[in-house]
Amino acid sequence: MSEPMGSLPAELSPADVAEACARSVFLAQTLERYPEQVQAAVKARPLAEPTTEAWLKQRWGDFLATVDSEPSLHAALRQYRREIQFRIIWRDLMNWADLNETMLATSAFADVAIDGALSWLYEKVCDEFGTPMGRDPLTGAHVPQKMVVLGMGKLGGRELNVSSDIDLIFAFPSKGETEGGRRALDNQQFFIRLGQRLIQALDQITADGFVFRVDMRLRPYGQSGALALSFAALETYYQDQGRDWERYAMVKARVVAGDRRAGEVLMASLKPFVYRKYIDFSAFESLRSMKDMISREVRRKGLENNIKLGSGGIREIEFVVQAFQLIRGGRDRELQQRELLNILKELEELELLPSSVVKELREAYVFLRNLEHALQGMEDKQTQVLPDDELSQARVARIMEFDDWAAFQHALDEHRNRVARHFANIIATEDEEGDSENGVDDGCYELWLAEMEEPAAIEWLAEKGFENPEDSYKRLASLRDSRTVQTLQTQGRKRLNQFMPLLLNALMDVENASETLDRVLQLVEAILRRTAYMVLLVENPGALTQLVRLCSDSPWIARQLAETPLLLDELLNAESLYSPPAKEELQDDLRQQMLRIPYEDLEEQMEALRYFKKAHVLRVAASELKGTLPLMKVSDYLTWIAEVVLDHVVDVAFSNLVSRHGYPRRADGSACDTDFAIIGYGKLGGIELGYTSDLDLVFVHQADPQLATDGDKPIDNAVFYTRLGQRIVHILSTQTPSGQLYEVDMRLRPSGNSGLLVSTLQAFEKYQQNDAWTWEHQALARARGVAGCPDTLQAFEGIRHQILCTSRDKAALRQQVVEMREKMRSSLGTPEIRRDEVFHIKHDAGGIVDIEFMMQYLMLAWSAEHPELTQWSDNIRQMEELGRAGVLPVEDTEKLREVYITLRSTIHRRALQNLNSQVGGSAFQEERDYIQSMWKKVMLK
Repeated sequence: MSEPMGSLPAELSPADVAEACARSVFLAQTLERYPEQVQAAVKARPLAEPTTEAWLKQRWGDFLATVDSEPSLHAALRQYRREIQFRIIWRDLMNWADLNETMLATSAFADVAIDGALSWLYEKVCDEFGTPMGRDPLTGAHVPQKMVVLGMGKLGGRELNVSSDIDLIFAFPSKGETEGGRRALDNQQFFIRLGQRLIQALDQITADGFVFRVDMRLRPYGQSGALALSFAALETYYQDQGRDWERYAMVKARVVAGDRRAGEVLMASLKPFVYRKYIDFSAFESLRSMKDMISREVRRKGLENNIKLGSGGIREIEFVVQAFQLIRGGRDRELQQRELLNILKELEELELLPSSVVKELREAYVFLRNLEHALQGMEDKQTQVLPDDELSQARVARIMEFDDWAAFQHALDEHRNRVARHFANIIATEDEEGDSENGVDDGCYELWLAEMEEPAAIEWLAEKGFENPEDSYKRLASLRDSRTVQTLQTQGRKRLNQFMPLLLNALMDVENASETLDRVLQLVEAILRRTAYMVLLVENPGALTQLVRLCSDSPWIARQLAETPLLLDELLNAESLYSPPAKEELQDDLRQQMLRIPYEDLEEQMEALRYFKKAHVLRVAASELKGTLPLMKVSDYLTWIAEVVLDHVVDVAFSNLVSRHGYPRRADGSACDTDFAIIGYGKLGGIELGYTSDLDLVFVHQADPQLATDGDKPIDNAVFYTRLGQRIVHILSTQTPSGQLYEVDMRLRPSGNSGLLVSTLQAFEKYQQNDAWTWEHQALARARGVAGCPDTLQAFEGIRHQILCTSRDKAALRQQVVEMREKMRSSLGTPEIRRDEVFHIKHDAGGIVDIEFMMQYLMLAWSAEHPELTQWSDNIRQMEELGRAGVLPVEDTEKLREVYITLRSTIHRRALQNLNSQVGGSAFQEERDYIQSMWKKVMLK
C-alpha cells in the first residue's frame, strides 16, 4: 500500500487511510488499484463534505461528457459508480455520515445513474427506430412518449443500502407507434428494447464491473410479463389481479427516472390499489400469511445469523410499519409515505403504537441498518449475514464502535429480541399459543418416559389399538435408548419428551397405528437434531393430526416428509393442504417465493424450486388420498406444477446468460425475448404426469444461428442456446441437499443423444419432414409446448399440426406401429413364463401402452382427413375427438376412456403406497380383454 498512499491527496491523512483500510477491504483495494481516480474524486469534492443529490448530478455531468457510444456509456457509469461507492462507503464506515445521509446518498446515486443512462439511451434508440408517439396522460395531445421508471423497495423509499440491487418497473404513458424511423415500431416494443438496453447498461458485468444488479420481477406477471407496460395496462392489472403482497410492494413505489410529470399521473392512478378508503381489516389475514412465509423461509435457510431476514431483523420492522400503512393508510393519510423512520413517528403521533415501542423499533432499525452497511461496505458485497471469522468480526465491532465482538453481539441480541417481541405482538396469528397437552392419555407420557414395565406397556399399546404392540414397543424403546437421543442437549431432550406423548395419543385415532408409528418415526429420527420442527407440531395440534393421518394413508408421503421435514409447514393449514392451487395461483405463489432470491444465486434458486415442487405435490397427494381430487385433476395439477417450474427455470437460466453475454439476436438485429421453448413429450405432453414421472423434453429456439449476442462478451447465438439448454438441465436434474427437481430425458430430440441439445425451429421442422422415424411421429402426437416464449410455442404447434396432418398409407403405418409395440412388449413386459402370476398394468398385452399406441396410430392415420384431431395431446381428449370425428364408434371411445382411467388410477394409488405397476396375474381381466379386442379391431385388420 505504500506507493498508492504516497500519491494520495493531502486531504486524506495517513491515519485516516490506515483506519479506513483496516475497516474495509473494498476501500483498501480501491486505493491500491485506482489511486488516480481516488485523487480525482477527492479533488472534485473532499470526503469530509456530505454527499448530496445536487453534487451527484453535477458529478455525473463530468462523466457524461466523455460518452460518445454505448460502450463508453457503460464504462462511464461503472467509473462513476466506483468513485461514488468509494465516497459513500468511506464516509459511512468511518462514521463521518449518519444513517440518513448514507441512505439518501445511495438512493440519489441510483436515481442519477438510472436517469442518466435512460436519457442517453432514449435518444440513441429514437435515432434507430423513430420517436414513440401517443396520448399525453394529462392533456390528451398526441406527443412524444418517454419511459417512466418506478423504483420499488428500499430504492423507492430512499433507503437503499450501500451494496443493494434495485427493483424496477418500466412503464410508458400510452399505446401508439414510432414516427420518423425507417419503419414504424409499436410503442411497447420500443420501450421493451429501451428497457433491455437500460438493464444492460446498469447490470452487465464488464471489465469495469457493474453499476447495479437490476431486478425486474416485481412487474405484473413477474419474469413472464412484458418488460414494459402502458399506464392503462398497469392500472388494469393492479385493479383486476393485484395480489396483497403486491400492495405491500407498491407502498414504497416512487418515480426514480424518466418522465416524472407523467409518472405522477401513474402513481395517482395506482394509489387506490395500495390505500383503501376504509380501515382495511381484511389485510390482517394476508399479513399473517406473509408472516408464515417469513417463518418458513427462516427455517428453510437457517437464517438465524441474517440480520435482515432472521428473527428480530430489519424485515420484521419493515413489516410492522407497512402493516399499519396497508390497514389504515387509506384513512390516515399521514401514513402514505415511503420512509420508514418518518412513518414510525406518525404511528406514535396517531397513537397507533406506544412511544416506548416506537423508540425501541427506531433504535433497532438505525442499529441494524448501520450494521447492514458495515457488513456490505467491508467488501462492497450484498450480504446481511454476520461473519464467522475473527478478522471480519473485529472489523464489524470497530465500525459499530464496540470494544469487541462480544459487546457488539450483546447489543445486537438486545435489539433483535425487542424487535421479535414487538413483531409477534403486533402480527400475532390466532391460537398461536395453544394448550397442547389437553386430552392426552397419561399412559402416553408413562410409556415414552419408561415409567411402564415392558409387559404393561405392550398391553397398553394393544388396548389402544396398536396392531403390533410388541414391534411398536421395541421401536419406541430403540429410539429412546439410541445414542442420538441420549446425547441430545437439554432443550432438545425436553422438546422430544413433549412431542412423543402427543404423537402416541394421535396414533390412537388411526386403524394401522403400529404401521403408522413406523412411518412417522422415520421423520422423528430425521429431525432429532432440528427439534424446532417438534415445537411446530407441539404448538399446532392440527398439524400433528394431519401428519398422522397422511402417514397412515401413504408410506410415500411419510418418506417425503422424512426427506424434507420443512414440508411440515404445509400441514399447518388443513384447508390449503386439501385444496391445491390452480395454475395461475401456482405461478403467483412461485413468483412471490422467488422474489427474495437473486437470479444469480443459483444454488438458493435450486433449493427453493425443489421445496416449491415438493410442497405442492404433497398437497395434490393429500387431496387424492382424501378423495377430493379425481385422477384427471391429479394429473392436471402435477402437470401444472411442472409447467410453472419449467417457466421459472427458463427465466433464471436465460437471465444468467444474458447478464454475461447480452441478448441473442433475430435476423433483423433485434434482441430476442428468449425466443426459446420447451416442448413436453410423453406424460408431460399428454398432461398425465404421475408422482414420480420424469420429464421428456425437447428444446427449440427461433434466433438467427448465424448471429451473435449483443453484450460486451458476445458469443454465437447457437452457443448461447446450447448453454441455455445445459443450464436448464442442470437446474432440473442436479442432486442437491433437497434432492432432484425432475429427472430429465432428452432422447426424443432430433437425432436423439447424437443430436444437438437445442435445435432451431427450422431444423426441427426439416428433421420431422425428412428424417424422423414413425415412432418419432407417434411421440409428436403426445407433444405440447409447455414453457418459454409464446411466439415460439405457437410456431411449434403449427409445425406439429402440419406433420400430424401429413397423408400416410394406413396399412403401412399400422404395420410399423404394431412392430414397434411388439418390440416394446418383449423388452418391457412380463416374461411369458410369469404371465399367470403377474400383470404389468402399463406394458403387458391389454395394458395402458396398447391404448396409447392405438391413439397414436389413429392420430397419424386420420389427422389428414380430420385436422381437428391435432388440437389435443392427451389420450382422453384424443379419444373423445376420434369419437366425434366418427373414426371410432362413440361407445368404444367412452369404454376405452373408462378403462384407461381405471388403470391409470390404480398406478397413481399404488405410487402413493410405494408399489410398482405390477399386480396379480388375474387382475383387471375384463378391462384387459376389452383392450385386446379393440387392439384386434383397430390394429390387426
